[in-house]
Amino acid sequence: MYSNHTSSIITNAQDVRIVDFRSDTVSLPTASMRRAIYEATVGDDVYGEDPTVKELEIRSAKMFGKEAALFVPTGTMANLLAVMVHCSRRGSEAIVGDKAHVFLYEQGGAAQIAGVLLNTIQNLPDGTFCLNQLKNKFRGLDVHEPHTSLVLVENTHNMCGGKVLPLQWLEDLAKICKENSAKIHMDGARVFNAAEFLNVPISRVVRDVDSVCYCLSKGLACPVGSVLIGTEDFIKDAHRLRKALGGGMRQVGFLAAAGLCALDEIVPMLKDDHVRTRQIAESIHKLNSSLISVDLDNLHTNILLVQILNNKIKSCDLSERLAEVKMKELDDGLVDSSGRGISVKISARDWAFARIVVYTNVTDDEVNLAIRKIAYVVEEYQQNLK
Repeated sequence: MYSNHTSSIITNAQDVRIVDFRSDTVSLPTASMRRAIYEATVGDDVYGEDPTVKELEIRSAKMFGKEAALFVPTGTMANLLAVMVHCSRRGSEAIVGDKAHVFLYEQGGAAQIAGVLLNTIQNLPDGTFCLNQLKNKFRGLDVHEPHTSLVLVENTHNMCGGKVLPLQWLEDLAKICKENSAKIHMDGARVFNAAEFLNVPISRVVRDVDSVCYCLSKGLACPVGSVLIGTEDFIKDAHRLRKALGGGMRQVGFLAAAGLCALDEIVPMLKDDHVRTRQIAESIHKLNSSLISVDLDNLHTNILLVQILNNKIKSCDLSERLAEVKMKELDDGLVDSSGRGISVKISARDWAFARIVVYTNVTDDEVNLAIRKIAYVVEEYQQNLK
């Protein structure tokens, strides 16, 4: 039945069912989203003549309870634009959590391009940071110091396991920043997941921040795009700087149409992603393994961190093994309904954990297949380590 009988590893793609949990960035446009892209009314957005882009921007600003919005190609650009506008004086400083995406995974663009120093503060496990420590971080009174102009937060917090920032914490943060004449920008790549978890309107989640961006190409399944939101003056400045960064686009309404579809169809289904993530977490918790564990009580959204408990196993090892399909698995009946082996892709680097991210294209069947594969691999590890 299988084309590769001589190897213990199945290499023929037709014989493998892939369940991809590496990131919600691998999500694919839905059928209705593809139709919306095809049928979109477009114009030259640099001239301000694309009606679909305008609709997405106006709708986003209204949903978030802000004055204006700007469609940009990526979340990295959105965050950089926010830093550039809020820290318009070169040599300014922005305070950011040490596990924030802006600090870890955006090439230091704030310094590289904007001339802004990123001063880190330790993230707590829930994605927040100590506000008493923050009070001592503000600088600028002394001529030797940079001027602290901005505080950056992330919601949900990726590297803290999709944690949602508490509303009271955000309110307290805003008071401190106002006292120190500093602005707040929220990297809200997955902020709709935060609103779903808190069961509040998105406008409530972002009420206390000066600017926010959300990503269309992660859990919202769009091919490209993020939206930056704030005051009219903020967006006016961001629009001008977008051009300098190469973000001026023409008939981009094709992409904005996908965003409008996502707001209508994908956002209301985010709760399903959370449910499926919890199902995977509960299955791992029930294994009661000495090799891996999950923090079931503090699982908030669609990101699950799987902690590695045994120093003989690295997260990359676990990732590679889950992605493999061995002939023995087929003999043991670890196959899908079509008889294909199961390959589970997860995210792993030099971390003490591996990451699983669920998104709208993931089905209940795929969740069940992944649960079976994870249990099988954990049992295999336990046998081999005896």
